[in-house]
Amino acid sequence: MFKLIGVIAGYYFFGWWGVLFGLMLGSFIDRVRVYGSGGMNPLQNALRQAVFLETVFISMGKLAKADGHVSEVEIAHVEQFMQKLNMTAQHREQAIKLFKQGADPAFDLYPTYQRFMSVCGHTRQLKDVLLAYLIVMALSDGNFHPAEEALLTQIAGYLGYGPESFRKMIEMVLNQTHFGGGKVTTAAAMDDAYKALGVSKDSTDAEIKRAYRKLMSQYHPDKLIGQGMPEDMIAMATEQAKEIQLAYDLIKKSRNL
Repeated sequence: MFKLIGVIAGYYFFGWWGVLFGLMLGSFIDRVRVYGSGGMNPLQNALRQAVFLETVFISMGKLAKADGHVSEVEIAHVEQFMQKLNMTAQHREQAIKLFKQGADPAFDLYPTYQRFMSVCGHTRQLKDVLLAYLIVMALSDGNFHPAEEALLTQIAGYLGYGPESFRKMIEMVLNQTHFGGGKVTTAAAMDDAYKALGVSKDSTDAEIKRAYRKLMSQYHPDKLIGQGMPEDMIAMATEQAKEIQLAYDLIKKSRNL
């Protein structure tokens, strides 16, 4: 939209030379509107991608080892995670190395999150998606071990989440997984749907729509890529968005929205 406006305004005020300037300025504004400030600098964006990838797999390794041993189920989850991401061979090799690094009991996680926050900390979507990935990882073996919960609470603190917002995030992610695979997988589907959106049966239609739009914006592929998520990790965000969509569709049908 702004690209077209820029071209018209540039020609009107400066002639044909103004068209080029207007096109460049309009493209810049459109890019910022779609991608956020992260889309402005490709080099900074590449750095965010590298740091995000590093943080995800180091944290997964640390989380898998939190209860003292890395289980076969956790290894299978990470393998499945990489398959869903359709990772390149280079990223896969790097991810395995980072996972093993994080699983080392002597490895200090704090510097990893200092770096993550310095590079990606102002992008709320990346923090939300990172924490959601790790919560799903902790739940992969069906047992939320106290050591895993303690580590996740610590990580949430590094990311700037308070105890209440962290507990809400766990509840939302847990209930979103009930809608995995494009179908309802629990008997209490309606309760799960409200919790998946972070709302309740007492919430107004407007509050539910607002929560839904906020979550869908959070997992929007263009925004995530623009803020620094590696492109081969977008598939997981898209899957998460489908779960949210299914939960919302269930509520919408029951309320005739």
